[in-house]
Amino acid sequence: MRDLDLGNGLVVPAPLLRAVTSRSGGPGGQNVNKVETRVTIEVEVGALPIPEDRKARVRERLAGRINRSDVLRVTSQAGRSQLANRDRALDRLEELLRGAIAEERPRRPTRTPKGEKRKRLEQKNRRADQKKLRGRVGDRES
Repeated sequence: MRDLDLGNGLVVPAPLLRAVTSRSGGPGGQNVNKVETRVTIEVEVGALPIPEDRKARVRERLAGRINRSDVLRVTSQAGRSQLANRDRALDRLEELLRGAIAEERPRRPTRTPKGEKRKRLEQKNRRADQKKLRGRVGDRES
């Protein structure tokens, strides 16, 4: 298994990762019935070599994938080979961790442009005029 590169010099060493294999579901004939191709990669969040504030961010953002034992799990069973599924699961875990530790840039509030407001009001007026024409002839005010 390989190390996970999370960017900014952060690396999760391979010994912290644990791969568990099991039989994959779905179609595939005898191969599915005999070979354990599903791969689950597990890593304990507390053991990750990242600062505590980022660990908290990982726990918050990936809460649905972390169990009560503080273990983050990623599973892959799309491929027909165990090796392909392991690589896919490692890539996905790396991607998830990168996204979870990334800092969100604060949103800069913007105002609606004057042209957009004007266009919206013109459309409202056009629609109102169109609906006004649907009434009886004597009811129109113009």
